[in-house]
Amino acid sequence: MKKSKASNNTHAWIIGSAALAIFIGAVVVPHAAATRFDRDKPLSNIVKDIQKHIEEPPKLDTEAYDKKMRFLAHVEEATTTATSSSKSLWPVTDAPYPLPGALLPFNRIVAYYGNFYSTRMGILGEFDKDTVIAKLKEEKAAWEAADPTTPVVMGIDYIAITAQGTPQKDGMYRLRMPDEHIQRAIDMANEIDGIVILEMQIGLSTFQKEIPLLEKYLSLPNVHLAIDPEFSMKTGDVPGDVIGTVNAADVNYAAEYLANLVRTHNLPPKILVIHRFTENMVTGYEDMKPLPEVQMVMVMDGWGFGAKKINTYRHVIYPEPVQFTGFKIFYKNDLKPPSTRLLTPAEVLELTPSPSFIQYQ
Repeated sequence: MKKSKASNNTHAWIIGSAALAIFIGAVVVPHAAATRFDRDKPLSNIVKDIQKHIEEPPKLDTEAYDKKMRFLAHVEEATTTATSSSKSLWPVTDAPYPLPGALLPFNRIVAYYGNFYSTRMGILGEFDKDTVIAKLKEEKAAWEAADPTTPVVMGIDYIAITAQGTPQKDGMYRLRMPDEHIQRAIDMANEIDGIVILEMQIGLSTFQKEIPLLEKYLSLPNVHLAIDPEFSMKTGDVPGDVIGTVNAADVNYAAEYLANLVRTHNLPPKILVIHRFTENMVTGYEDMKPLPEVQMVMVMDGWGFGAKKINTYRHVIYPEPVQFTGFKIFYKNDLKPPSTRLLTPAEVLELTPSPSFIQYQ
């Protein structure tokens, strides 16, 4: 709703408060719709303004969206068939526009990864909460300095289901984390006004079995989902013995499940992260279907020295576009010889497309 044009604040009054709804005729104005109205307006016009605000949801600025997507793809002007004989891979143009409230592409997500049971699976299990948050804020500042045009949303990327080298009673080679640990991750994210990504390493189980078990968390507006093909063992092998895989049916099932939660609970769009560092980890990318309710991010999560990681991104992520991309940085494994340093934000942003999701382990 547009603000009153009255220049003198004494001619305007504020409707709404954090704990009160004001009734005007038959119209209820909730506190979330707080806005300013001209005191001199007839009451009937004020009611119409309120009704318009309630009935017309916010709309996505598609022009700004397209411009930002071209920015990430390092394309200055929109490519058209009139100026190019072949379609550019990036930016992806056949995915639907997201519903209002989508995080991407107007933000970049920088997330810390791990599990509270393990000091070896990522930074979330290595340090106490205050240290983790302080380090994450430092990374946020570094990425915003490297790209001042893109605000950073901080994330807590928690492995909610971990693959195991030994079977459980059901023989599925996976361990579900306790509710109290998942809630701890959510509480951390809430403390920094961030998001949560719940990671799934399903072993010999299936996404159809595992995703619904997290529904009460995925129904929250700031909780998103990640699936890790490395530990999706369709062949029946033990996780860790060979690299697993997911296909388009797996990804589309996860996306549609999330989309249904968005529709049912009137949530902002969800993010679905898919990990990848080999071609066979993810198959059938052409059939993966981003939805207005779900934004798909293909993350390069291989480790090693900088040139190797960049090469993997260019040969595995770039040629098979789905919607958005991500990049994983390992604080320890990326420093193993012959590497002597981590890639900088500026170096990662030079990739085409510039990743929208950055994950630190």
